[in-house]
Amino acid sequence: MKAILVGFMGSGKTTVGHLLAQKLNMPYHDLDDMIVERAGKPIKQVFADDGEPAFRNMEHDALEAALNDDGILGTGGGTPIQAANFEMLKASDVPVVLLDVMPETIISRLQNDTDRPLAKQLGLDGLVDLKGQRDLKYEQVSDFRVATDDLTPLEVVETINKNLFIKL
Repeated sequence: MKAILVGFMGSGKTTVGHLLAQKLNMPYHDLDDMIVERAGKPIKQVFADDGEPAFRNMEHDALEAALNDDGILGTGGGTPIQAANFEMLKASDVPVVLLDVMPETIISRLQNDTDRPLAKQLGLDGLVDLKGQRDLKYEQVSDFRVATDDLTPLEVVETINKNLFIKL
């Protein structure tokens, strides 16, 4: 793995991850996609059928497997919040990049998104509260932070590239 992207839902991890991997000519791995493949059903169905604890166990197993792969890894918004995942990310020698986003931007980006079980369950106020609870863990696990609110995805990619990869 060359870089791991963390951040709250709506921060741009998937979009930026794909673009960064493309720019660096390496594969992109999405933790949520890995879980869907292993579970054989969409994440919202995993939550509905099996509950969040089962999802978090699948997420941990997928993260452990993904750390052995080369490329860019996009994590789920709650991935680094789980203690075992946090420790795994901190112990890794792969740079962890925080894509940070303000609550107003989250609300704007997720307004019409129906594929995020937690977003639907919590509502807008709940999302803002949840982000506030997660912010410290995001900061603690990351090696580098990019505020994505006023940047295009390509500008975020360039910022990451300049700060992490051009030096290599």
